[in-house]
Amino acid sequence: MAVKDRDRFSTTTRIRLLGEQTAARVYRSQTRRQARRSRLTGRAALLALVMCSLIVALAWPMRQYVSQRAEIEDLQREQQRTRERVERLRDAKARWQDDAYAEQQIRQRLHYVMPGETGFIVVDPDAAKQSRTDLGAADRPWYANVWDGVDKADDSGR
Repeated sequence: MAVKDRDRFSTTTRIRLLGEQTAARVYRSQTRRQARRSRLTGRAALLALVMCSLIVALAWPMRQYVSQRAEIEDLQREQQRTRERVERLRDAKARWQDDAYAEQQIRQRLHYVMPGETGFIVVDPDAAKQSRTDLGAADRPWYANVWDGVDKADDSGR
């Protein structure tokens, strides 16, 4: 027995024992990993397949839903702007129904005067200095623009 106890504490025996234990651990861990990998790989593949199927199945309806919600919001904004415009037009129509407002606008825009009144047009001295060509096309009456076009066409022929 003394020889057996002595062999147990020898360096060679201890190294051999450590090598066997390490080999057993490596073998066990490899078999566990292989068993775990094969068991989870099938489940993971099935889960991935189900998730991809759900994503593909729900992608189109979700896209349609989002685009329809955006379109609904755009239409609601447009409807609100149209309502505001209709309200402004109703207000303008109601103002034009009033004879005093219509008379005021006729006097202001068309320079009409009532019988017995004398009409005056005050010319701004600064505005008189500008020539008619300095004015933009939008600032002048339409017939002035037409006449200028005729003059330009006549000048280019020479």
